[in-house]
Amino acid sequence: MEVPIIVKQELNASAKEVWEAITAIDKMRQWYFENIPDFKPEVGFETSFLIENEGRKFTHQWKITEVEPLKNITYEWRFKEYPSILGVVTFSISEKENKTLLKVTNQGIETWPNNVPEFTRESCQGGWEYFINQNLKNYINEL
Repeated sequence: MEVPIIVKQELNASAKEVWEAITAIDKMRQWYFENIPDFKPEVGFETSFLIENEGRKFTHQWKITEVEPLKNITYEWRFKEYPSILGVVTFSISEKENKTLLKVTNQGIETWPNNVPEFTRESCQGGWEYFINQNLKNYINEL
């Protein structure tokens, strides 16, 4: 089994503010994917949306599998165009002294095809660092 991709970021916000940023659709659209049609932090909730890159289509299909409010949320991440892929992404929150540590763990990279540039370990790692260490951090700092 492949070592998961892990990205951590300490944020100057409460656990509640971070939880809302990663689970409230209006907030998610500001730092994550602006075209997410809907999102609910409820086990069994599913959503789907298209991202295109260099002529390739990636229809993201998410299904929430675990929720512990203000602590963690886990979802399966699939792509319609690549049915063999199954990623499991967990956002974990821990609060300490008016700051919150967010840890994102992406498992399942061993299921990714090796002939698609977006599915390299480096691309995935870079994507999570962009979303969490740059976009989310900037969004939180502007609150």
